[in-house]
Amino acid sequence: MPRFAPMMDVALQEARAAAARGEVPVGAVVLGPGGRILAQAGNRTRELRDPTAHAEMLVIRAACGVLGSERLTQCDLLVTLEPCAMCAAAIAATRIRRLIYGAADPKSGGVEHGARVFAHSQSHHCPEIFSGIAERECAGLLTGFFRGLR
Repeated sequence: MPRFAPMMDVALQEARAAAARGEVPVGAVVLGPGGRILAQAGNRTRELRDPTAHAEMLVIRAACGVLGSERLTQCDLLVTLEPCAMCAAAIAATRIRRLIYGAADPKSGGVEHGARVFAHSQSHHCPEIFSGIAERECAGLLTGFFRGLR
């Protein structure tokens, strides 16, 4: 969906900043009901020494704080990589309206790969899902980052 492309650019900027900090380059943005950015972040697991400090978790926490609610029912989450199972569970718990992501994650994804959290009857909510947005650029960031580590 091209309409998400400009906001995916913001998530990509966050992913690049994460890579510059030595983090896995994943970035995320939460858009509020009117389409304005409520929160944006990149991975900070190493910096914060917190395995839950994924970009998605950070923006969900921040957006909930901005709105003063544990629910983000009229919000959209854009992320450069398919969320893992932990992040997908948080997306379900907050009732995010739409999930838009770039690169698929066949190894650790929790949405369309791996755990497929939203497909389980225990899932509280399933957002509308759009995948493959700026996929080539999102995947390229990750590939380049990991190639540099080897």
